[in-house]
Amino acid sequence: DIMIRGGTILGSARLVEFKQPEVVDQAVANLLEFGIDALVVIGGDGTYKGAQALSEKGISCMALPGTIDNDIFSTDYTIGFNTAVETIVENVDRLRDTSSSHNRCSVVEVMGNKCGDLAIFSGLVCGAEMIITNETGYDEKDLLEKLTYFSEVRKKNHAIVMISEKITDVSRLAKQISLKTPFSGRDTVLGHIQRGGSPSPDDRLLATRLGDQAVENIQNGLRGHSIGIINNQIVSLTLEEALALPPRSRQSYFSLHDRLV
Repeated sequence: DIMIRGGTILGSARLVEFKQPEVVDQAVANLLEFGIDALVVIGGDGTYKGAQALSEKGISCMALPGTIDNDIFSTDYTIGFNTAVETIVENVDRLRDTSSSHNRCSVVEVMGNKCGDLAIFSGLVCGAEMIITNETGYDEKDLLEKLTYFSEVRKKNHAIVMISEKITDVSRLAKQISLKTPFSGRDTVLGHIQRGGSPSPDDRLLATRLGDQAVENIQNGLRGHSIGIINNQIVSLTLEEALALPPRSRQSYFSLHDRLV
């Protein structure tokens, strides 16, 4: 029943000490002691860097992108991202019901670290009036003016502001909305609920395809590669190539949102 479960059955977690060469050496020794000479690892850029270090020591590593943040740039989508978006949308749809009944503006903070994909993708499909990420920048005066416009000119009786984490204090922002716009501001931090739940069908299929390619790569003698999906095609890059790729611009999505609202 592994396929239908979220999280990790291994109970694995981040190990900061893995940046130390002696810790990597100990990991290699432990693997070889148990007759393990190949690993398929799933995670974000920290996991990729760890896999690269192990590969340089002779362990054949294949890295699969597994993070709800979608901040691995050697793939269009990471395992877990689609499920997280579905979780956000389900919760925001419920918030909109109550917001529309009480002339409220709901400020919804989502995860993503420095990547705004959770905010922009979920904001678009939720019909959020405003989407704020590191890429858009944060201008509180402009935000409050736009919300006032939505209420007084567009005659909207509710609004959703989707905002990435670590940009501003959403509780304080909600209070400012109540003070300076016609809306009653409320903040919701979805938090770790975004990281759990049964994987979506899209995520299950993505993980299956990537895992299959990982095994094939190992059988073919490849070492130190990442596997991803670009334009629905499975691609394999060296970890060095994958880690060197720059962040994606989502300007086309923000332009789409501007046209919709």
